[in-house]
Amino acid sequence: MRSYQPDLTPPWKKSTPAPEVPAEPDLVVEEAVTGFCGAVIRCEKTAQGPTVTLEDRFGRHRVFPMEPRGFLLEGEVVTLVRPSAGGPARPSRTASGSVAVPGARARVARAGRIYVEGRHDAELVERVWGDDLRIEGVVVEYLEGVDDLPAIVREFAPGPDARLGVLVDHLVPGSKESRIAAQVTDAHVLVVGHPYIDVWEAVKPSSVGIAGWPVVPRGQDWKTGVCRALGWPENTGAAWQHILSRVGSYKDLEPQLLGRVEELIDFVTLPTLKSRGR
Repeated sequence: MRSYQPDLTPPWKKSTPAPEVPAEPDLVVEEAVTGFCGAVIRCEKTAQGPTVTLEDRFGRHRVFPMEPRGFLLEGEVVTLVRPSAGGPARPSRTASGSVAVPGARARVARAGRIYVEGRHDAELVERVWGDDLRIEGVVVEYLEGVDDLPAIVREFAPGPDARLGVLVDHLVPGSKESRIAAQVTDAHVLVVGHPYIDVWEAVKPSSVGIAGWPVVPRGQDWKTGVCRALGWPENTGAAWQHILSRVGSYKDLEPQLLGRVEELIDFVTLPTLKSRGR
């Protein structure tokens, strides 16, 4: 008598088993159906089966069933499983929310650059995205304003291997900044901006310990006006250091800035986007 295997499914119809990956806290995965990408917050056992809660970089939470082949890890299909007690140490994330790369060395600086308006902008970008920028070899420089942006772009001479990204403050319709930015039409330059008068406002008020950023009357120096309204000493340098000290990660920044900086890093580092651990 012949011996038959109990599974009579033809080999070409069988799905390849996906590797099982423990859903350790801070592991960044993408849910295969919705495309929602986030870090593991917790796993729970429910009557319908185990679930995992993911948090994206904007702080939004979504709960998903831990189904076989239900997630992507670095582009590969995986099956998430509940982590065992005493398992391996959880992976850490950089301040920007990217997966940290232990022992990674800074890459030699590439020809592409990111320009920001001032020193405070540069310090804030370094504080949150510094690890990412070093791995990607991207240098951030500040301009002390954007009045001469078209001439600066021409001097930089951008090209396919030397893209230029520019972050502009107060880039809203009708502003002086928007009119200057419109003069830059080079395909190898990306000019983006946030709606805030100054990058100070891109830090969430709750992170600084205030109810909100005050409205400063037109004609006054904005930073000095903020210090006066909040009862701080009129030392804008010291005020900024206080603000910067309250920024620990991307969670302390407004989404309007987060998205623009991420866009610039991706633009400058093309075509090597897959190297970023998101």
